[in-house]
Amino acid sequence: MNNKALFNISYGLFILTAKQGEKDNGCIINTFMQLTSSPLSVSIAVNKDNYTTQMIKETGEFNITVLTEDTSFDTFKRFGFASGKNTDKFEGLTPERSANGIAYLDGNSYFSCKVKEAVDCGTHLIFVADVLEMEVLNSRPSATYDYYHKNIKPKPQEKKKGFRCTICNYVLEADTLPEDFICPICKHGAEAFVPL
Repeated sequence: MNNKALFNISYGLFILTAKQGEKDNGCIINTFMQLTSSPLSVSIAVNKDNYTTQMIKETGEFNITVLTEDTSFDTFKRFGFASGKNTDKFEGLTPERSANGIAYLDGNSYFSCKVKEAVDCGTHLIFVADVLEMEVLNSRPSATYDYYHKNIKPKPQEKKKGFRCTICNYVLEADTLPEDFICPICKHGAEAFVPL
């Protein structure tokens, strides 16, 4: 099986937020969808080990912010690369809040939801929820998982090919090192060079 086929599913990208007591938390998810229109219900799927999941299990409420194509990579790092168990993901932010008191962030829309059912799916929980409040914030295009990988997530740096002089650290960028090469800085021969 080629797991890359999963990347062709048209996922969106969202910030899922929750509040328990005075603690705000949030995480990036890619599974948020409308289930019915009357009554208006949605679902999300979240890893059981996620701190935000634990908060939603306790409070039964969450918000969703629909991220846009101009969302910065810093936002993805803040909400996707650290755990709320030991990080204040809202440090330095002054988010807006919906009527339920839960934060939402900059995006093109937000939804405030009340859980009516949780379905255990092994590693994840699916929360089925009623939408209590929703608003369009702007008309910027929504970010998809595909767009994120192609345009927002930094590309891995290609490792340079070449050789470094162990005497003066001069770097020759080349596929091969000629046997008679002389370092232009310290004048040592090819024997002083090591591959990068």
